[in-house]
Amino acid sequence: MKKLLFLLYSIFSFSLFAFAQDKINVVVIGAHPDDCDIDAGGTAIQFANAGHNVLFISVTNGDAGHYAKGGGALAKIRRTEAQEAGKRFGVKYMVLDNHDGELMPTLDIRLNLIRLIRQWKADIVIGPRPNDYHPDHRNTAILIQDAAYMVIVPNVAPDTPPLKKNPVFLYTEDRFQKPIPFQPDITMDITEVLDQKIYAMSAHESQFFEWLPWTMGKLDQVPKTKEERLQWLKEWRKPKINNEIKQSLTKWYGEEKTKTIQYSESFEICEYGRRPSDEEIRKLFPFF
Repeated sequence: MKKLLFLLYSIFSFSLFAFAQDKINVVVIGAHPDDCDIDAGGTAIQFANAGHNVLFISVTNGDAGHYAKGGGALAKIRRTEAQEAGKRFGVKYMVLDNHDGELMPTLDIRLNLIRLIRQWKADIVIGPRPNDYHPDHRNTAILIQDAAYMVIVPNVAPDTPPLKKNPVFLYTEDRFQKPIPFQPDITMDITEVLDQKIYAMSAHESQFFEWLPWTMGKLDQVPKTKEERLQWLKEWRKPKINNEIKQSLTKWYGEEKTKTIQYSESFEICEYGRRPSDEEIRKLFPFF
């Protein structure tokens, strides 16, 4: 009887271990609190809902992005909003204490990101391309690129064990055409989770209902009620599907499924990380 119980315990323990090994670890990195949400929020929700591990990292604390607030008080607001957004997304949300609008790709910040990527045992790392209007976005991209190979180098940040293999690094979609336009290598259907994404994004009240509308001269157009704000934010931030994205969706989902897809998020494979085959992509994105 004891042998039987031991055998059953061993099988159960191994099953738990195997299940844990099947978890996919995703790190999404943005320059500001809310960048991860916009660029990969729907994808993050699907990974989290499937039981995988997702970490959002904002490299700056957002302490400059407002017309009436600033400094430590604004940073506290942005951090509190990010924590609430993280709960709504089902992810862990970290806000690093670097000043908004002053981010530089320094060695200290690079090493910090290397440590965080290692600690999360990342399989996938997602972040912006280095083509962007905002210097914080560009420098965040440089930091991620500079960390890409180094996460497997033992003598870099030796206080944190290196990863055994380089993660797949992915760029998020943008509209910039020079020096080269975005290429949608991987596209996720987020139709069914768009409303949850918008609800989670709406936690960043100081950003979506104050600062960004002010920069566009539309602050007076922001609705007052919660329900109206959610609909207004959805109409403003819902992603659009162009011909290239449709082709990417067709590749991963097939023609029939693609006909039903209304909203998506696309990613470009960064050459500095691991170059996955289509078969590996399907394992890393088990939703296709």
